[in-house]
Amino acid sequence: MDTQLEEMREQMITLKQKLNQQEIVNDRLVRRSMRNEVGTITRRYYIIMALAVLMVPYGYWVFVKLSHFSVAFWIASSIFMLVCGAATFYNSRKISDPGLMSHSLVEARKKVASAKKFDADWLLIGIPATILWLGWFFYEVYQQDNDMFVNGLFWGGCIGGAIGGVIGFMIHLKTQRQYQAIIDQIEDLTSGEE
Repeated sequence: MDTQLEEMREQMITLKQKLNQQEIVNDRLVRRSMRNEVGTITRRYYIIMALAVLMVPYGYWVFVKLSHFSVAFWIASSIFMLVCGAATFYNSRKISDPGLMSHSLVEARKKVASAKKFDADWLLIGIPATILWLGWFFYEVYQQDNDMFVNGLFWGGCIGGAIGGVIGFMIHLKTQRQYQAIIDQIEDLTSGEE
């Protein structure tokens, strides 16, 4: 009877060790997955920041040189793009720490949740600013030709604005889903620790 009891204890100890090892492996896999998600978001942010900076000289060429829009429109467009790039940079700093997922998951969750909220709140500024910018754009088109409905710039602006809006909103939703996935994974990991 004592041998069976001792044998059962050894099996329980072995089982606990295997479970602990499995938990460590799962923890590493989940952290790696979270790092990959953060890396994808960060790369997307870097592309957006680069495009915002490149739009300054490109905007001058397209708006002032080719389309003969006012320099004031180009300056305002450049400022708008640089503000968007700066906001993206600010938000990327919250999640770009290489050790973000290696340290405290509670702190990582706070940073990711803060970045997610900032990204969502940015729409409250970005959408009205874009509508104002489009209004000014159409005014500049109207200044070029009073019959703006036959003007290629008008239709190009409409089509480009619609396509840009759809793509931007899809990117926003994808980023929000990725942020939420990271938060959910952190919560799954930390719920077992409580």
